[in-house]
Amino acid sequence: MGCFECCIKCLGGVPYASLVATILCFSGVALFCGCGHVALAGTVAILEQHFSTNASDHALLSEVIQLMQYVIYGIASFFFLYGIILLAEGFYTTSAVKELHGEFKTTACGRCISGMFVFLTYVLGVAWLGVFGFSAVPVFMFYNIWSTCEVIKSPQTNGTAGVEQICVDIRQYGIIPWNAFPGKICGSALENICNTNEFYMSYHLFIVACAGAGATVIALLIYMMATTYNYAVLKFKSREDCCTKF
Repeated sequence: MGCFECCIKCLGGVPYASLVATILCFSGVALFCGCGHVALAGTVAILEQHFSTNASDHALLSEVIQLMQYVIYGIASFFFLYGIILLAEGFYTTSAVKELHGEFKTTACGRCISGMFVFLTYVLGVAWLGVFGFSAVPVFMFYNIWSTCEVIKSPQTNGTAGVEQICVDIRQYGIIPWNAFPGKICGSALENICNTNEFYMSYHLFIVACAGAGATVIALLIYMMATTYNYAVLKFKSREDCCTKF
């Protein structure tokens, strides 16, 4: 057998679905964790400088955001390991294992482990749907602030007395208490906030983090299909020593 035939043989045993899902999962989690971490820090800076000058008013929020940043570290580490494990499981359930390492026998333990991956991947998929929805909340909040600033900058309102009556009350989102001072920013002061680097970076980083969460959901859906197919083949065709290439 020549080098070309060996390459074709090896490529035929690659679990392409698991490989694509792993790359997409790593990219999505990296975007979500990296951009989310920096965006949360920028959000705290904006609140402290403009919407809540008293530290005691947003002390609880600061603790929650700090906790979320630590959780982000854990999420990144877990999905790095889990993605590698699922990719390895995909490789070792291909026909390449049978052809390179002799006769391939499925066992009850192997099928149990494969079924565990199916269950865990489904649970993680549902959980990440919630994370994806939650990551859209700050995007919605920053979009409302940005759109209000665009109204202030529009020729119809710019330079008129009504500009100072256009306000954003961050307390209505429930992230700081109603007794927080000032809590509400209006007119030119609000426009100055929108022109800061903290606001610009946080807004766009939250968008990228939300997109990363969506990419992770898609990756987990692919993992669901791959692990379910692997488990079905191992369980129902184990007597025929069939292996999957998914």
